[in-house]
This record gives sequence, C-alpha cells and structure tokens, in this order.
Amino acid sequence: MSGVTASKTELKGCFLFEALTEEQLDWLVQHGTVESYGPGTNVYNQNDPAEYFYVLLEGEIQLVKRMDGADIVLTTANQAGAYAGATRAFIGSSAAQAYSSSLRTVTTTRLFKLRADDFAYLLKTWFPMAVHLLDGLFLGLSNAEALSSQRDKLTALGALSAGLAHELNNPAAAEVRAAEALGARLQEARRVIFSVAPELSETSFSGLMQLLGEAIERARSAPALSTLEAGDLEDELGARLRQAGVENPWEVAATLASAGLDETWLESVLECSGEAAPQTVRWLSLSVDIDSLVTEIRSSAGRISELVGAMKSYSHLDKGVFEEVDVHDGLNSTLVMFSYKFKKGIKLVKDYDRSLPKISAQAGELNQVWTNIIANAIEAMDGEGTLTITTSRDGDCVVVDIGDTGPGIPVSIQRRIFEPFFTTKDVGQGTGLGLDISYRIVARHHHGDIRVDSRPGDTRFQVRLPIRQPSA
Repeated sequence: MSGVTASKTELKGCFLFEALTEEQLDWLVQHGTVESYGPGTNVYNQNDPAEYFYVLLEGEIQLVKRMDGADIVLTTANQAGAYAGATRAFIGSSAAQAYSSSLRTVTTTRLFKLRADDFAYLLKTWFPMAVHLLDGLFLGLSNAEALSSQRDKLTALGALSAGLAHELNNPAAAEVRAAEALGARLQEARRVIFSVAPELSETSFSGLMQLLGEAIERARSAPALSTLEAGDLEDELGARLRQAGVENPWEVAATLASAGLDETWLESVLECSGEAAPQTVRWLSLSVDIDSLVTEIRSSAGRISELVGAMKSYSHLDKGVFEEVDVHDGLNSTLVMFSYKFKKGIKLVKDYDRSLPKISAQAGELNQVWTNIIANAIEAMDGEGTLTITTSRDGDCVVVDIGDTGPGIPVSIQRRIFEPFFTTKDVGQGTGLGLDISYRIVARHHHGDIRVDSRPGDTRFQVRLPIRQPSA
C-alpha cells in the first residue's frame, strides 16, 4: 500500500466529484491521498473507529458485514466514484463512530482516502443545506424506527390480550364455583357432625377418622376410572347406600365413586358407624367432597399464577439489558399467550434441546420476535395444522426453528418479507412491521440472523443467535 497525491483529472472522472469546481478539486487533492491495495485486502474492519472516507478510483470492492459468525457480502462495486467508510462523519465526532461493516478489495484497487473530519468539513462548508436535510432525514428515520417498534409491541400485546383474558377466565370461573360450593359443603358438614357426634363412641369416631384419611388419600392418588367403570361402581355403592338408609344415595355414590372408594371401604364405614351409619356416611362424603373442592381451588389458583408469571416473563418489564437467557423460557412464555389457539385445531410439537447453554440477550426483545413469527404461523394455518418449534446448537450459535404447515410464502415475495411495511394481509389487518422489527432485533441488536425456507405445507423460520455477544 502506498499513499500518493490524487490527480484532479482522475477525481473529476468520478461521478461523485464530477460537479465540483476547480477550487474544490484542488482542496480534495491537498487533503486526500490515493492508496493502492492488493486483492483480498481489508481496507478497514467492522467496528473499528470510522477515521476515513473512501472513494473507488479503480478496481473492485465489497462491503462485508460480520453476522452470526460469518461474513455476509452486502454489496459489490466496480464503478469509479463508489464510496464507503465514514459516510456519516458530518453528524458528529468521528471518534464516537465506528465502521458498520468491513471494506474488502476483490481485485487490485486504488482508493481516494480522505480523513473523516475533512469529509465532515467538506459537506458542512460546501453543501450546508444538504447536511441539514440529511441530518433531519437520519433523525426522522431513527424516530420512525423507534415509534414503529413501540407500535408493533402494542399491537402484539393487544392481539394477545383477548387470548390471555380467555385463559384467565376459565380457572377464575372454576375457582369461584368451587369456592361457592365449598361454603355450602362446610355448612352442611358442620350440621351433620354436630348431630351425629353424640351417637358415636370414642372408638367409633377414631375408626371413622382413619377411614376418612384413607378416603382422602385414595381420592388424591387413585387413577381415573373409565366412564363404564365409574357407572358400575356408582350402581354398586348406590344400591348398598339405599339399603343402609342413606339420604340421596345416588348423589353420595357419585361422590364416593369419583374418589375411587369401593364397596369394601363402605362396608367398613357402615360397620364402624352402627345405627348412625346414614349420617356418618353423609359426613364422610361431604368431607371427601370438601377436599376435592380445595384441590380444585388450589389448581385453579395455580393456573392463574402460572399465566400471570408467564405474562410477566413474556413482557420482562424493566429488563432492557443483556442478561443470561434460556431461549426455552421465552418460547414457553410466548406459547402460553397463544395456548387458546391450540385448542381449536392447531397441534403444537416442541423438540427442545435442553442441553443448550444460556445466551446473552434481551429477553423482552426476543419474546417479541417469537410472538411475531408464531402469530404469523398460526394465522397462516387458518385454525388447522401443526406448529413445530425446534431448538439446537450450531457452533457458537443457538438455533430456533419455527415451522408451520400453512400454504407457504410465494417465492416471488420471500426476499421482501423482512422489508418494512411489506405485508400480504388485507388493508387494516397488518402493519408490515412485525418481521422487519424481528429482523432488526435479531440482526442488529443481537448480531444474529433470521432465514426463511418456504414451500406449500412447510414454512420454516430459522433464528440464529450467538451464545455470547461481541465485545465491541
């Protein structure tokens, strides 16, 4: 590599400088140099301080971005006047900026090289109006990107709220019903035990308490009976209860049968109770039912707690920093938000590699990615199909595959699906921002990559995330 003075004639021949005056060309010659590079040379590297602005005079160059542990060629140029480097030096101090990609030569190449500070001075002095316009454009794009991201988050949360409300409604309603029934059973159980206690000896009462403990243990651990088996058991118990003079024998029989209690247990109760058998059987039945209702309330409350926990994990409120994240936690939290969809004809298949290490990531942002891709997959299948989520490791990356059995994405538009505002949905049904924001979260914020492979009946989005974020 050697630095020589530039020729005004050669600079004038570049489309970038063809409209400059002789005085302006003289200024460029005085402040810049021409550097020569052999093929396959990195002129500058991604993330290095953006110190120079380069213009191609002769040869061929490539802009290369390091993503997902691999070099991705962004563009190739061989026309004199193509430029790269500190293109945004006019916005602020070049020391605070870095090259967003690497500049690599393909052939023997000659480049005009100008310091970033000189390039900034050139633009501000020669083209002040253009600088103001570009500055406003960059600011406007940044603000629009931030607003679009926030809007998409709100849209995603709004779409999930109906499903979450539905999921919460079921256990909440079950809990209310069980609590109401529990109050009635407790009152009746107190009434019965107060009336029957004087008729029982200490030995009989002790024996009944043991039988009650046995009944509750069976109710909690006994395997569920088939409809036919439960019916036969109810008939046997009901007939014996009626014979023993128990009030509402078939109702009591149903409670005992659902708890897995058989005629042998009932005979032990009748023998231990003596003449008080009708009341003691009723009391034991109520006690078993009360325990069942408590279990139901506990289960419903646990489900509500699980949903609230999943929502908290999904939103990751106040957690915008990079932390050690298990991708399975985020996937499962997101799937909980969509669980009502899987009751309507969509089958969920999870093939997780639980040996995967945690990755350095922003959990809330990744959950937005999972939401956008899963929501699109569910919508594509139109209520019927299979959603498959697979996790694996490829070198220094964790790979998440999300596949659906929908109609697929036409080849003609597959290259455009990550473009902002591009959507195949009807007007008013899609913003076209979901996949664009997902790509920016994965590629820009997490230095990963999203790929799509689609054909009718098999569409797969592959998200690749580095286990450790680059230090720079």
